[in-house]
Amino acid sequence: MKSKAEKGPRKQATPAMLPLKHLRQMLLPMVAGISATKDHLMEWVHGVGLEALSAVLAESAESLAGPKGKRLPGRGANHWGTTRTELPFGGRRIVIDRPRVMAKGSRTGRRHEIALPALEHFKALDPLPERVVNQILLGVTTRGYERSLEPRPKVVSRGASKSATSRQLIKRTRSSMEAQLGRRLDDVRLIGLYLDGIVVARQSVVVALGLAEDGSKIPLGLWHGSTENSTVCTALLQDLLKRGLAIEGRVLCVIDGGSGLRKALTDVLGDLALVQRCQVHKLRNLRDHLPKKSQAYVIGAMREAYKATSADTARKRLKTVVAWLESSGHDDAAGSLREGLEETLTVIKLGLPKALSRSLATTNPIENLMGSVRRVTRNVKRWRGGDMIKRWVALGVFSAQQRFRRIKGHRDMPTLIKALRPTSQQIVEEAVA
Repeated sequence: MKSKAEKGPRKQATPAMLPLKHLRQMLLPMVAGISATKDHLMEWVHGVGLEALSAVLAESAESLAGPKGKRLPGRGANHWGTTRTELPFGGRRIVIDRPRVMAKGSRTGRRHEIALPALEHFKALDPLPERVVNQILLGVTTRGYERSLEPRPKVVSRGASKSATSRQLIKRTRSSMEAQLGRRLDDVRLIGLYLDGIVVARQSVVVALGLAEDGSKIPLGLWHGSTENSTVCTALLQDLLKRGLAIEGRVLCVIDGGSGLRKALTDVLGDLALVQRCQVHKLRNLRDHLPKKSQAYVIGAMREAYKATSADTARKRLKTVVAWLESSGHDDAAGSLREGLEETLTVIKLGLPKALSRSLATTNPIENLMGSVRRVTRNVKRWRGGDMIKRWVALGVFSAQQRFRRIKGHRDMPTLIKALRPTSQQIVEEAVA
């Protein structure tokens, strides 16, 4: 029999073999060391940054009044001690002592303070409102904004509380909404228009997204109302026209099929609005009217119809689906498909290339924008009136705009322009043919 000393060496325990309790005890000192190192590093960075800021302000004062303690002939300004000033720093506002420069007026002889060029430059840049907006877009609430920042520097600071953060957010979103969604539209050359509505705090907001002739997407405006009815949609379209949006010919208007949107387009734009009903929404509506056993056949047949290269072929296939639905007893589904059938084929009738046709046959471009609006507004727990609703919807629009690209198939946009606004020669040729 082997003795204990003759047995093979014991395996060393690996972290995976250790109990969770022991593993935590091993990692705690490491985590504490990392945290302390980070705090010391940020303290050093803050210290260096404040020293550099003080040096820049002192140099700015010397550029006006010369070196301190030296007599200079013809000096027009003098150093005049220091005063406390607020400046943005690290996502909050800090209070620092900065130099003052005084000079005598040439006429009155009274002393007045001269603004430091560096100080005015820092105030003009002020990144704090932008920092607040970016944190909110990342999902940080106004109450949690201060906790999302790095540890505060060892100076008097303010501007990171819930109320201060809310004021900065209101100020920035309101000014951005007026500047971008309330601006003049004289320079926009519109060829397409996407309209959609979203419900926020039980109230409706309708958003307009323009399609320029080069295929780029442009947020045009939004309008707030109690419901997504024709009155709200009409008010939005009329506001766009008042702000200088020029309608130089037919415009392709892509909507989800809402009756309020459709009526507003007819009332405001008349024959200039060429309506394309979203094919994806039509598919969803049919699916809701059908039992599961019938959905696969109907949805598959409709998709094949929408892939057709000619409107006649697509129309025949869709009518075949309507006949099958009626014979199978699905009268509601048949009525849903028959309603607006021709407007789901508008893009096919224009004879556009495949990639561009697919981009214009659905409301996907504005649906993606509305997804950003839903993501941004879901963190709000308490709504305070229509102004707040509009500002938060605008914030979601700006968030989506940062990721905007031109629509797929944008290289074929001249084909769309030619189809919507033919020249007089093309009209004559088509009439002769």
